Amino acid sequence: MSKIISATASWNARKFFFQWEWLLAVIFLLIHLINSLISPWYFNMNTFLSAPMSFLDKAFIVLPMMMVIILGNIDISVASMVALTSVLMAVIFNAGIPMPLALVSALFIGTILGGINGLLLVKFRELPAMIVTLATMTIYRGAAYVILEDRAAGGFPPWFSFFSWGHVGPFPFIMIVFAAAAAVFGILLHKTGFGRIVYGMGSNRTACIYSGVKTGRVLVIVGLLTGLMSAVCAIFLTSRMGSTRPNVALGYELDVIAMVVLGGVSTSGGTGRIAGPILAVFIIGFLNYGLGLINVSAQVLLIILGLLLVLSVLVMNLRTDKRGKKTRMGRV
Repeated sequence: MSKIISATASWNARKFFFQWEWLLAVIFLLIHLINSLISPWYFNMNTFLSAPMSFLDKAFIVLPMMMVIILGNIDISVASMVALTSVLMAVIFNAGIPMPLALVSALFIGTILGGINGLLLVKFRELPAMIVTLATMTIYRGAAYVILEDRAAGGFPPWFSFFSWGHVGPFPFIMIVFAAAAAVFGILLHKTGFGRIVYGMGSNRTACIYSGVKTGRVLVIVGLLTGLMSAVCAIFLTSRMGSTRPNVALGYELDVIAMVVLGGVSTSGGTGRIAGPILAVFIIGFLNYGLGLINVSAQVLLIILGLLLVLSVLVMNLRTDKRGKKTRMGRV
């Protein structure tokens, strides 16, 4: 009699409910509870729809940064790409180019900047991604200062503010765009062959190379996506501020990396799901919003964020050690 062997694992309730995303969901609910105690006017639909408008711009960079870290790399040039793209978009518009073309130019410029990062990583494989992106971070930010010096640029048309402050029905436009972008990146990462290659490279890049995977092309594509989303962030950030300066988006790279790591993506590469970083975006965003209600300083937020990151690293390491012990004991 022939036997049917199934490759599909049976559903395990313990494994399902002990996923990192459930802990993030609990933290998310606790933050809302604390914020409601801080302010009696916190729990209303206007809060939940308006608060994300102040922090979702940087969330666009979280999506490709997750791919970067799953690959085992890091990109600290994203904030400088935002600044340079924003500055060049303003300069192009003020030179007499229609705003729609300036927006398209911004997307193109950001994509090229990210592609340069990817090409440098391919060309100089012996250099860590941290060093490569540190160099481009300095170059891009320096270029923004050379172009505008300490001046501001703006004068955008009134309709441009719709990007960050406009609504489609009851929902903010930026929230709709972010939801669409998150869906696209979720499908790309979890449902396509490209996503499987990204995970494979993060787990064992050498094995991928010897298996014939074009790892250089993957690095360039991820770089292009990072640049594109940095440009999207630049558009929404500039729309929110109404003008731009060379020092915009300072510290964004650290916020974005913190959101990805808090979301359960391992800095050693090869693991992570898109749901975690998205939850982390709203955890940090609403935490910042709640502390702002009582005028708590940004330094306190940094301490709380640091504690959350330490907690996330400890829990993930404990889970990894536990799985490793089970494997060595022959249970897995």
